[in-house]
Amino acid sequence: MTTADAFQIYAVYIKATPEAIWDAITKPEWSQQYGYGGLVDYDLRAGGAFRSRADDAMKEYPGVPDVIVDGEVIESDPPKKLVQTWRMLMDADNVEGFTTLTYEIVQSSRPGVAKLTVTHDLTNAPGLAEIVAGRRESEGAGGGWNEVLSGMKTLLETGQPMVNWG
Repeated sequence: MTTADAFQIYAVYIKATPEAIWDAITKPEWSQQYGYGGLVDYDLRAGGAFRSRADDAMKEYPGVPDVIVDGEVIESDPPKKLVQTWRMLMDADNVEGFTTLTYEIVQSSRPGVAKLTVTHDLTNAPGLAEIVAGRRESEGAGGGWNEVLSGMKTLLETGQPMVNWG
């Protein structure tokens, strides 16, 4: 695995406030509407638990566990920064352990626009690195962080999901 694969960085400018972006990341009523869906549950304090649960649409696929991603909050500074561990549990045969995920939100110099930067440290998780980079999209694994962030941007800017999960 190359260094670029191990440390993936994604940035997107969104016509939204930092608070709206924070809510889209940390609240289940938002998380179920973009990316892969799922209902996030955060205890937003250092050492607090993080879980993303399968929603009804996801549960229709065979073998999808109730908790699809889990981890622990390392740092929480709303609405600026969230650092957490992150472990994908969707494929029980290929769980590679915890990675580190960082969300950083800053108000841009453009009024009404904020920048979201996602840094995912995937050291020792080569399979997950392939998935979150979107390289397994043709196998049905989705478009990774690019798809997730595109979906979040679309939802926040238009009020409509990019994909209809229902």
